[in-house]
Amino acid sequence: MHITLFQAFLVGVVYYLSINGTPWTTLLGSTILRTPLVGGLLTGLILGNPMQGALIGAAIQLPYIAYISAGGSVPTDPGLAGTLGTALALAANVDPNTAIAIATPIGLLGTIVWVVHMTVDVPFVHMCDRAADRGDMKALTFWHLVPPQIVAFLIGTIPVMLGVYYGSGVVTNIINTLQGRPLETLQVIGGILPAIGIGMNLRSLDRSYVIPLFIFGFVISAYSGLSTLPLAILAGIAASLITGVMDNISTQQKQRIQAASVAANVSDDVASDDSDADFE
Repeated sequence: MHITLFQAFLVGVVYYLSINGTPWTTLLGSTILRTPLVGGLLTGLILGNPMQGALIGAAIQLPYIAYISAGGSVPTDPGLAGTLGTALALAANVDPNTAIAIATPIGLLGTIVWVVHMTVDVPFVHMCDRAADRGDMKALTFWHLVPPQIVAFLIGTIPVMLGVYYGSGVVTNIINTLQGRPLETLQVIGGILPAIGIGMNLRSLDRSYVIPLFIFGFVISAYSGLSTLPLAILAGIAASLITGVMDNISTQQKQRIQAASVAANVSDDVASDDSDADFE
């Protein structure tokens, strides 16, 4: 697949929009774009193969299914894996398992982008402090928004653009060189990596009522013969109903606790009044 410089630039823009803190699509928008499934779909759309891009993005999504970035730390970057990884996989015309093996190390490189972004932004924070001390809201807004986004655009768009434009040929040559047993090994490794993400996600089954639901869903999926879409719809309905029931139970418990607290306060007030009357 031949990738033009403009297509590579657009892939870089998609990655820039997925960087944490990018305001143009709101925080929720950047979070959604950071998922490899969405990033892969948009990358495939830019490169003229949205279906294969979505398939590769969905495969790359599995190792990151339990991804959490806590406290400002970025252990890996699913957005970079989903955009640059998908672009290189499409250029090399590899299967989804091989795409996972290509994209996972790329995701680790995203930590460098994040560290550079946060380091370069430090002077802008001090400029915001000075503007706040002066009460200058225009300057505060400028230093808070404009320079950090210029930096994010440069360090996000340009490396990805160059990686897509120049790296596609390199990856294709490497894949051609690895034909045979080495490529099969790479495919097996890529097939194992999703199990890590799924295993991490299973750690959420630490509540007793969740395990029967998990087993029930597995049995339905394995033996019902339904395709993924009907199963997803049924799962969404079941999740909505269960969430509603749990919310009602929680609300009733809070109401009972509040009623008991009010009754206790009234009882204490009556006892206090009786005590004061006896004293008089």
